[in-house]
Amino acid sequence: MDIEYSLKSHPYKHWEYLDIKTGNRLRVVPERGGLITEWKCQGKELLYFDLDRFSQKEKSVRGGIPILFPICGDLPSGKMRFPEGDFVLPQHGFARDNVWQISLLPDRKGIKLIMCENNQTLALFPFSFMLEIEARLIHNTLQLIAKIHNRSLAKMPFSLGFHPYFNVSNLNKIEIKGLPEKCLNHLSMREVNTSEEILKLEEGIDLLVNAQSAVKIIDLLNKDSIKLEQQSPMDLTVLWTDPPRQMICLEPWTSPRQSLISGDRKLQLNPGETCILSSRFVYNELNLIDESFIFKN
Repeated sequence: MDIEYSLKSHPYKHWEYLDIKTGNRLRVVPERGGLITEWKCQGKELLYFDLDRFSQKEKSVRGGIPILFPICGDLPSGKMRFPEGDFVLPQHGFARDNVWQISLLPDRKGIKLIMCENNQTLALFPFSFMLEIEARLIHNTLQLIAKIHNRSLAKMPFSLGFHPYFNVSNLNKIEIKGLPEKCLNHLSMREVNTSEEILKLEEGIDLLVNAQSAVKIIDLLNKDSIKLEQQSPMDLTVLWTDPPRQMICLEPWTSPRQSLISGDRKLQLNPGETCILSSRFVYNELNLIDESFIFKN
């Protein structure tokens, strides 16, 4: 396998993983939350990435694949009560704001990112941990594997998610397959009809769905598709749009918002335990577009 793995300075400082034979590549910025900024596959850049906003470090990133840990979403008043006291946790946690370490995987099929507790994380989340993320490129597939290690002496609660932004040609020309009849609207925190919400892509949506199968997004203008395949317990899906940006987020989550408080699908690790979570994104599966879509916008 002919692989090039190197540090680049243009158009921004990043590590590049390139499959020379296929041209498929990843660009990663470990200093900015272990952010995967680009995924090029079959000659096309699949991820939406706002470089101008990325350059403004005081603003949250819009684009790439942010990592959500140890919570997904936000908390009431931004606070979480642990036995050690009340702690302030920002929306989606702190992983996307921390510095990560990066290395080439031993089998050279992707990269590994590692983050451990530090003074900044301990001020927000009173646990010692190691979080490993493997990003593997296999043909037209990006597989993301997370390994969470509890290095504390106490049981550690957590949620984990990925927040990938995918380019689309036009939000009004999108079809989505694999969604259930009902979903949770994050804006109203109420159960709603999924088919009605999908019609609002151009207005902006924020939906949590518990799909029983893979979720596929199809761009009708260029006939591209992205399919998200998930494994329990990382089998919740968030769909989010932010008009007028021509992108859609297709996010695998383990747990809903505020799960550390409500207990709904809350994950916990005993001292010394490790949890492995996996999801993958498939681009243009078999290069065929399935015409039996569920929802049309």
